[in-house]
Amino acid sequence: MAEEAELDLVEISPNADPPVCKIIDFQKYQYQQKKKAKEQKANASKVVIKEIRFGPNTDEHDFQFKLKHAQEFLKDGCKVKAYVFFRGRSILFSDQGEKLLLRFAVELDDYGKAEQMPKLEGKRMIMMIAPNKKK
Repeated sequence: MAEEAELDLVEISPNADPPVCKIIDFQKYQYQQKKKAKEQKANASKVVIKEIRFGPNTDEHDFQFKLKHAQEFLKDGCKVKAYVFFRGRSILFSDQGEKLLLRFAVELDDYGKAEQMPKLEGKRMIMMIAPNKKK
């Protein structure tokens, strides 16, 4: 039947009893599969990470300024990577940096949730905040 129609006989599920076959144009089928895969890839959302950098002794005005930026980033659906950068002996004030990041997470509670609590990696204390799901 496939030869008469000048099409291909394609085995769909070989494990079924009896095996299921279809008479289709295999080149066209492959083209449609590639097209579907490409379309799904284009529609997949890409995760954008925005970074906000603090010092261990960041002033209140600077904190509020960076907080507003983080709120905008989270509204746009981006993740925020906030970190405190320690230089020289300022690593002794790592507890100050942790308090700063925790306060930052509490202030942003309406816009996103802390994905990762503050942790020290070398001279940086890093915290990730993911946006809230849109309803």
